[in-house]
Amino acid sequence: MAGWSEHAGQAVALPLQNVDTDQLIPARFMTHSRSDGYGRFLLHDLRRDAGGNELAEFPLNRHPNASVVVAGHNFGCGSSREAAVYALVDAGIRAVIAPSFGEIFAGNAVNNGLLPAQVSEDDAAALIDRLKEASGPLRIQLETGRISQGDLDLGFTLEPSWRTKLINGWDDIDLTLHHLPEIARHRANQMHDNSWVRPKAGQSWP
Repeated sequence: MAGWSEHAGQAVALPLQNVDTDQLIPARFMTHSRSDGYGRFLLHDLRRDAGGNELAEFPLNRHPNASVVVAGHNFGCGSSREAAVYALVDAGIRAVIAPSFGEIFAGNAVNNGLLPAQVSEDDAAALIDRLKEASGPLRIQLETGRISQGDLDLGFTLEPSWRTKLINGWDDIDLTLHHLPEIARHRANQMHDNSWVRPKAGQSWP
């Protein structure tokens, strides 16, 4: 997974609340191989009519090259399926901006290089209002935690460890490996201060 610190791309408004993981990718598509890409299944049932035809008015159909989605609160709620994140990433989405996220979804997003940028309700509404008629260019800076769209400049919140993972392209294992020196020092200190916990070489427990 490649790390990134800044992204500039087209943003699209998805003025919906509580977009859950089953909407992001319906369960019936999860039998497909990930190697074939999940992007075509993203928001499948919202983007299409009963006959499977794309709805021309749906935001992501009108702006298929968007790489940033601005949505309502509780984005990614529901089940813990990581395939919901795969669908976004495979469709070229690099960031989702919303007032709140499903907790498991947000963690899965970061582990796959997707930014869950949390903003205030007012800031999300301002962005959605600007983008509801047409997509627009938007810039995200991870290190400063800023989003800019035209003359609008907003801050977003992100856990520091998640920021580190996104910038470096790390998952949980990579982050842990980065702290190996501190882990080794902690273990050495524990052994020194609590040497009674483990028997010495050649010594057996009573």
